[in-house]
Amino acid sequence: MAKQTILGRVAQLAKANINSLLDQAEDPQKMLDQLIRDYTNNIREAEEAVATTIGNLRMLELDHKEDQDAAAGWGTKAVAASKKADELRSAGSAAEADRFDGLAKVALQRQLQSEREAKDAEPTITSQTEVVDKLKSGLDQMKIKLTQLTSKRDQLVARAKTAQAQNQMMDAAQSIDVLDPASELGRFEDKVRREEARALGKQELAASSLDAQFEQLDGLGDEAEVAARLAALKATT
Repeated sequence: MAKQTILGRVAQLAKANINSLLDQAEDPQKMLDQLIRDYTNNIREAEEAVATTIGNLRMLELDHKEDQDAAAGWGTKAVAASKKADELRSAGSAAEADRFDGLAKVALQRQLQSEREAKDAEPTITSQTEVVDKLKSGLDQMKIKLTQLTSKRDQLVARAKTAQAQNQMMDAAQSIDVLDPASELGRFEDKVRREEARALGKQELAASSLDAQFEQLDGLGDEAEVAARLAALKATT
Protein backbone atom coordinates (compact mmCIF):
# COMPACT_ATOMS: atom_id res chain seq x y z
CA MET A 1 0.00 0.00 0.00
CA ALA A 2 2.82 2.39 0.87
CA LYS A 3 4.56 1.63 -2.40
CA GLN A 4 1.39 2.40 -4.36
CA THR A 5 1.02 5.67 -2.46
CA ILE A 6 4.56 6.70 -3.35
CA LEU A 7 4.08 5.71 -6.97
CA GLY A 8 0.79 7.56 -7.17
CA ARG A 9 2.33 10.72 -5.75
CA VAL A 10 5.19 10.64 -8.22
CA ALA A 11 2.87 10.01 -11.17
CA GLN A 12 0.50 12.79 -10.11
CA LEU A 13 3.29 15.32 -9.73
CA ALA A 14 4.90 14.30 -13.00
CA LYS A 15 1.61 14.86 -14.88
CA ALA A 16 1.01 18.37 -13.49
CA ASN A 17 -0.22 20.75 -16.21
CA ILE A 18 2.13 23.69 -15.71
CA ASN A 19 0.71 25.89 -18.49
CA SER A 20 -2.82 25.58 -17.11
CA LEU A 21 -1.62 26.57 -13.64
CA LEU A 22 0.15 29.61 -15.05
CA ASP A 23 -2.91 30.73 -17.00
CA GLN A 24 -4.99 30.68 -13.80
CA ALA A 25 -2.40 32.41 -11.63
CA GLU A 26 -2.83 36.05 -10.64
CA ASP A 27 0.93 36.43 -10.13
CA PRO A 28 2.65 33.80 -12.33
CA GLN A 29 6.14 34.66 -11.09
CA LYS A 30 5.29 34.12 -7.42
CA MET A 31 3.34 30.98 -8.25
CA LEU A 32 6.26 29.58 -10.24
CA ASP A 33 8.63 30.30 -7.37
CA GLN A 34 6.32 28.44 -5.00
CA LEU A 35 5.87 25.59 -7.48
CA ILE A 36 9.63 25.25 -7.82
CA ARG A 37 10.05 25.12 -4.05
CA ASP A 38 7.23 22.57 -3.67
CA TYR A 39 8.46 20.50 -6.58
CA THR A 40 12.00 20.47 -5.23
CA ASN A 41 10.76 19.33 -1.81
CA ASN A 42 8.54 16.67 -3.37
CA ILE A 43 11.42 15.36 -5.46
CA ARG A 44 13.58 15.15 -2.34
CA GLU A 45 10.86 13.23 -0.47
CA ALA A 46 10.23 10.96 -3.46
CA GLU A 47 13.95 10.25 -3.79
CA GLU A 48 14.09 9.15 -0.16
CA ALA A 49 11.03 6.91 -0.63
CA VAL A 50 12.44 5.42 -3.83
CA ALA A 51 15.81 4.84 -2.15
CA THR A 52 14.04 2.95 0.65
CA THR A 53 12.09 0.87 -1.88
CA ILE A 54 15.28 0.09 -3.80
CA GLY A 55 16.99 -0.90 -0.54
CA ASN A 56 14.17 -3.29 0.30
CA LEU A 57 14.40 -4.82 -3.18
CA ARG A 58 18.12 -5.31 -2.82
CA MET A 59 17.58 -7.06 0.53
CA LEU A 60 15.04 -9.38 -1.11
CA GLU A 61 17.52 -10.11 -3.88
CA LEU A 62 20.24 -10.88 -1.33
CA ASP A 63 17.89 -13.21 0.58
CA HIS A 64 16.95 -14.90 -2.68
CA LYS A 65 20.61 -15.36 -3.57
CA GLU A 66 21.28 -16.81 -0.11
CA ASP A 67 18.38 -19.27 -0.54
CA GLN A 68 19.74 -20.31 -3.93
CA ASP A 69 23.25 -20.72 -2.51
CA ALA A 70 21.84 -22.67 0.46
CA ALA A 71 19.90 -24.98 -1.86
CA ALA A 72 23.03 -25.64 -3.86
CA GLY A 73 25.03 -26.22 -0.66
CA TRP A 74 22.48 -28.67 0.76
CA GLY A 75 22.45 -30.49 -2.56
CA THR A 76 26.23 -30.90 -2.39
CA LYS A 77 25.97 -32.20 1.16
CA ALA A 78 23.23 -34.66 0.17
CA VAL A 79 25.42 -36.04 -2.63
CA ALA A 80 28.37 -36.39 -0.26
CA ALA A 81 26.30 -38.13 2.44
CA SER A 82 24.73 -40.51 -0.07
CA LYS A 83 28.12 -41.37 -1.53
CA LYS A 84 29.52 -42.01 1.94
CA ALA A 85 26.55 -44.27 2.72
CA ASP A 86 27.18 -46.30 -0.43
CA GLU A 87 30.86 -46.71 0.48
CA LEU A 88 30.01 -47.83 4.05
CA ARG A 89 27.36 -50.26 2.81
CA SER A 90 29.86 -51.77 0.37
CA ALA A 91 32.28 -52.16 3.27
CA GLY A 92 29.67 -54.05 5.29
CA SER A 93 28.80 -51.20 7.67
CA ALA A 94 25.04 -51.17 7.13
CA ALA A 95 24.24 -49.19 10.29
CA GLU A 96 26.67 -46.38 9.42
CA ALA A 97 25.42 -46.44 5.84
CA ASP A 98 21.85 -45.93 7.04
CA ARG A 99 22.97 -43.02 9.22
CA PHE A 100 24.60 -41.26 6.26
CA ASP A 101 21.55 -41.97 4.11
CA GLY A 102 19.55 -40.26 6.87
CA LEU A 103 21.88 -37.27 6.69
CA ALA A 104 21.43 -37.20 2.92
CA LYS A 105 17.65 -37.10 3.39
CA VAL A 106 17.97 -34.22 5.87
CA ALA A 107 20.16 -32.34 3.40
CA LEU A 108 17.67 -32.93 0.62
CA GLN A 109 14.83 -31.67 2.83
CA ARG A 110 16.83 -28.51 3.58
CA GLN A 111 17.58 -28.13 -0.13
CA LEU A 112 13.89 -28.44 -0.94
CA GLN A 113 12.99 -25.84 1.69
CA SER A 114 15.59 -23.36 0.40
CA GLU A 115 14.41 -23.86 -3.18
CA ARG A 116 10.81 -23.19 -2.14
CA GLU A 117 11.80 -20.02 -0.28
CA ALA A 118 13.77 -18.83 -3.29
CA LYS A 119 10.88 -19.61 -5.62
CA ASP A 120 8.31 -17.95 -3.35
CA ALA A 121 10.42 -14.77 -3.29
CA GLU A 122 10.69 -14.51 -7.08
CA PRO A 123 7.19 -13.00 -7.74
CA THR A 124 7.76 -10.42 -5.02
CA ILE A 125 11.15 -9.53 -6.46
CA THR A 126 9.65 -9.21 -9.94
CA SER A 127 6.85 -6.99 -8.66
CA GLN A 128 9.23 -4.84 -6.62
CA THR A 129 11.54 -4.47 -9.61
CA GLU A 130 8.63 -3.15 -11.70
CA VAL A 131 7.70 -0.72 -8.93
CA VAL A 132 11.27 0.54 -8.66
CA ASP A 133 11.47 1.02 -12.44
CA LYS A 134 8.23 3.02 -12.40
CA LEU A 135 9.40 5.09 -9.45
CA LYS A 136 12.67 5.88 -11.19
CA SER A 137 10.80 6.84 -14.35
CA GLY A 138 8.46 9.04 -12.31
CA LEU A 139 11.42 10.76 -10.67
CA ASP A 140 12.99 11.41 -14.06
CA GLN A 141 9.73 13.00 -15.25
CA MET A 142 9.57 15.12 -12.13
CA LYS A 143 13.10 16.37 -12.71
CA ILE A 144 12.24 17.20 -16.32
CA LYS A 145 9.18 19.12 -15.11
CA LEU A 146 11.34 20.95 -12.58
CA THR A 147 13.71 21.98 -15.37
CA GLN A 148 10.73 23.20 -17.40
CA LEU A 149 9.41 25.12 -14.41
CA THR A 150 12.77 26.78 -13.80
CA SER A 151 13.14 27.68 -17.49
CA LYS A 152 9.57 29.01 -17.62
CA ARG A 153 10.17 31.03 -14.50
CA ASP A 154 13.36 32.59 -15.94
CA GLN A 155 11.60 33.45 -19.20
CA LEU A 156 8.68 34.97 -17.33
CA VAL A 157 10.92 37.10 -15.11
CA ALA A 158 12.85 38.36 -18.17
CA ARG A 159 9.61 39.22 -19.96
CA ALA A 160 8.21 40.92 -16.88
CA LYS A 161 11.33 43.09 -16.52
CA THR A 162 11.20 44.05 -20.19
CA ALA A 163 7.52 44.94 -19.96
CA GLN A 164 8.15 46.94 -16.77
CA ALA A 165 10.95 48.91 -18.44
CA GLN A 166 8.74 49.63 -21.46
CA ASN A 167 5.89 50.78 -19.23
CA GLN A 168 8.21 53.03 -17.25
CA MET A 169 9.51 54.57 -20.47
CA MET A 170 5.99 55.19 -21.77
CA ASP A 171 4.87 56.66 -18.44
CA ALA A 172 7.87 58.98 -18.43
CA ALA A 173 7.17 60.05 -22.00
CA GLN A 174 3.54 60.75 -21.20
CA SER A 175 4.39 62.76 -18.08
CA ILE A 176 6.16 65.51 -20.07
CA ASP A 177 4.95 67.76 -22.90
CA VAL A 178 6.50 66.21 -25.99
CA LEU A 179 7.14 69.08 -28.44
CA ASP A 180 6.97 68.84 -32.21
CA PRO A 181 10.45 69.92 -33.45
CA ALA A 182 9.07 71.17 -36.78
CA SER A 183 6.47 73.37 -35.13
CA GLU A 184 9.05 74.74 -32.69
CA LEU A 185 11.37 75.65 -35.56
CA GLY A 186 8.50 77.38 -37.30
CA ARG A 187 7.71 79.45 -34.21
CA PHE A 188 11.37 80.34 -33.76
CA GLU A 189 11.60 81.41 -37.41
CA ASP A 190 8.56 83.69 -36.99
CA LYS A 191 10.20 85.28 -33.96
CA VAL A 192 13.43 85.90 -35.91
CA ARG A 193 11.49 87.45 -38.78
CA ARG A 194 9.69 89.78 -36.37
CA GLU A 195 13.02 90.85 -34.90
CA GLU A 196 14.37 91.43 -38.41
CA ALA A 197 11.30 93.53 -39.26
CA ARG A 198 11.82 95.61 -36.15
CA ALA A 199 15.41 96.19 -37.10
CA LEU A 200 14.38 97.27 -40.62
CA GLY A 201 11.80 99.62 -39.15
CA LYS A 202 14.35 101.22 -36.86
CA GLN A 203 16.79 101.59 -39.76
CA GLU A 204 14.10 103.26 -41.86
CA LEU A 205 13.19 105.61 -39.05
CA ALA A 206 16.83 106.48 -38.52
CA ALA A 207 17.32 107.16 -42.23
CA SER A 208 14.28 109.45 -42.36
CA SER A 209 15.60 111.49 -39.44
CA LEU A 210 19.01 111.99 -41.09
CA ASP A 211 17.44 113.08 -44.38
CA ALA A 212 15.41 115.68 -42.59
CA GLN A 213 18.47 117.04 -40.81
CA PHE A 214 20.43 117.26 -44.04
CA GLU A 215 17.50 119.02 -45.69
CA GLN A 216 17.56 121.56 -42.85
CA LEU A 217 21.28 122.05 -43.40
CA ASP A 218 20.69 122.58 -47.10
CA GLY A 219 18.08 125.23 -46.27
CA LEU A 220 20.49 127.06 -44.00
CA GLY A 221 23.10 127.04 -46.73
CA ASP A 222 20.76 128.69 -49.19
CA GLU A 223 19.94 131.49 -46.72
CA ALA A 224 23.61 132.17 -46.12
CA GLU A 225 24.30 132.30 -49.86
CA VAL A 226 21.43 134.73 -50.37
CA ALA A 227 22.69 136.94 -47.55
CA ALA A 228 26.22 136.92 -49.00
CA ARG A 229 25.04 137.86 -52.43
CA LEU A 230 22.88 140.68 -51.04
CA ALA A 231 25.84 142.10 -49.20
CA ALA A 232 27.92 142.00 -52.37
CA LEU A 233 25.29 143.90 -54.34
CA LYS A 234 25.11 146.59 -51.77
CA ALA A 235 28.84 146.99 -51.82
CA THR A 236 28.98 147.63 -55.54
CA THR A 237 26.23 150.23 -55.64
